[in-house]
Amino acid sequence: MFQLGKTIVSEDIIEKDFVCNLSACKGACCIDGDAGAPLEAAETQILKDIYPKVKPFLRKAGIEAIESQGTHTTNDFGEHETPLINGADCAYVIFDNKKTALCGIEEAYNQGEISWKKPVSCHLYPIRVKDYSEFSAINYDKWEICDDACTLGKELQVPIYKFVKEALIRKFGENWYTELEKVAKDYK
Repeated sequence: MFQLGKTIVSEDIIEKDFVCNLSACKGACCIDGDAGAPLEAAETQILKDIYPKVKPFLRKAGIEAIESQGTHTTNDFGEHETPLINGADCAYVIFDNKKTALCGIEEAYNQGEISWKKPVSCHLYPIRVKDYSEFSAINYDKWEICDDACTLGKELQVPIYKFVKEALIRKFGENWYTELEKVAKDYK
């Protein structure tokens, strides 16, 4: 672990390689697991605001889940998440013609309907951020459904922090990312 400003960063994000391989995993991270995607407090209002523009991109089951549970849910720990369809798929998941899970929010963004790409936790994956009162912990979330992404990342020699560069800059800023690159260069 090393410190960058008010963040404590796992060396795994420099050491480990990762590139999403949707053709292999079919977007399993959006349909497996037992919780929705983590949301920051401000993102809950964004989801409410953009829902009318995202709704046309969603599946019927996703719309039903959102309209019965809300555009976000709150778990037993008071943390906000995306709602789930029957305790499985994220309610915002859509599928392409190859049965690959995609994000309906991101599709609305790609089509120019909204200016917000998707929840930052999804954009950052496989990095998970845990905020504490004095700092944020930045860790690699190793999940076996992403083994193909690790293999592809190793083949292409892309460390995690480079794969999620845009998301890290979105979350922590350009200066923070520049410092991370310096640490990574010195680390190697």
